[in-house]
Amino acid sequence: MFKVISALGAVALASLFIAPTVSQAEETNSVRVSYADLNLSSGTAQQTLQRRIAGAARTVCVIEDSREIALRSATNACRSDAIAGAQPAYEMAVAAARRGTVIVGAGAALIVTGR
Repeated sequence: MFKVISALGAVALASLFIAPTVSQAEETNSVRVSYADLNLSSGTAQQTLQRRIAGAARTVCVIEDSREIALRSATNACRSDAIAGAQPAYEMAVAAARRGTVIVGAGAALIVTGR
């Protein structure tokens, strides 16, 4: 009987260490990417913003580059998802610039988010 209680106690203790790891894995990071200094009606400025978005994706996807295929794959997937998630905001900003709409100050930014 004592062995069963000890085993259950060990399982309960181990679950305390696993739960924080799982919740941390679900945390998201985000970076604000400003384009206030860019005229997005220009192709060069659009490419600059795309490079900024890609840089932000590298920042929010903090999985270290590795020679391990699984880690490299997870890093690449995270970065691709982060860039794809920012794409609608990017397209709206470019469309607004093409219409001649000017967004100034803090509004001239988009958020890149990764897991």
